Amino acid sequence: MLGLRILAAVRKEPDWTAMTPDRLATLRDAENRRRSSPLIRVVTGFPARGVRIGWRDVALPDRVVRTRVYRPSAEADAVRGGRPLVLHVHGGGFVGTAVQSDWINSHIAARLRALVVSVEHRLLSFDTPLAAMVEDGWDVLRHVLTWDEVDPGRVAVFGESAGGTVAAMAALRAGPAIRAQVLVNPCVDVTPSALGYPSMREHADSPTLTLPQMTFFLRLAVPEGADPRAVSPLYAGDADDLAPALVVVPTLDPVADQGWAYARRLRDAGVPVNVAEHPGAPHAFVSTPGLVSRARVARAEIIDFLRARLGAQRPQVRRSGA
Repeated sequence: MLGLRILAAVRKEPDWTAMTPDRLATLRDAENRRRSSPLIRVVTGFPARGVRIGWRDVALPDRVVRTRVYRPSAEADAVRGGRPLVLHVHGGGFVGTAVQSDWINSHIAARLRALVVSVEHRLLSFDTPLAAMVEDGWDVLRHVLTWDEVDPGRVAVFGESAGGTVAAMAALRAGPAIRAQVLVNPCVDVTPSALGYPSMREHADSPTLTLPQMTFFLRLAVPEGADPRAVSPLYAGDADDLAPALVVVPTLDPVADQGWAYARRLRDAGVPVNVAEHPGAPHAFVSTPGLVSRARVARAEIIDFLRARLGAQRPQVRRSGA
């Protein structure tokens, strides 16, 4: 695949074992500037027409979390009771920005006439563990449900990579209060076993995620003394009575087996699950439609799944204690 060859040629991986807080901050700033550049849209895709995109701060009791909001432009499309909501969480872990997902989020908003809210969560660092990302996703979801334009009975969560961790954890906490969960190449195991899956060994040097990079991610995600199972959807929470799931699994991905393992966990708990496997696609391929043509196929699968789940209005159901 030409796109994969280009990714491999341009990749310049840092020495993750020698990474310091200052070096990580410099790397993050440079990478997020690149992901936000208008020029990178040749790779990350151009937003759908007819969608307004803007930033909105969510003021929480102890912090402010920025969100990127995607709305269909035609106000006449607003319906009584509000629009369906798709809460999105971008990938990257210790790098990343909602801007990198403008392509898919804007198309979801346009084609479903939905409100898509992408969480610009805290990024992993030497002082910020995965638990902080999980709380940002959950707290923003609860806040956005109070917006007048949202129909709280038609809600889905959608996460990519480390964002898939956050989305899956939100789905576990919300239970049947949401209608759907979409998990794209999700990282659902941050225990020491995360590095032992066959796909991790087979694709240890893939173009978009490597074994050293994943090892560094795990180092930041769970500080010493913390319980990794508490932020690993594969082990956390009660999987009974959850929203139906679409799990998108690219085959050339170190965490491919994690996606399959989580689909099995959900099915064993009686949760309806669709698995969309994409042969020859790498990790994070949905964010690179300009290089990987399978991204458009995945986009269509995601939109069709959400359309089926977010169609008619129904009474809101909340899990006790959620």
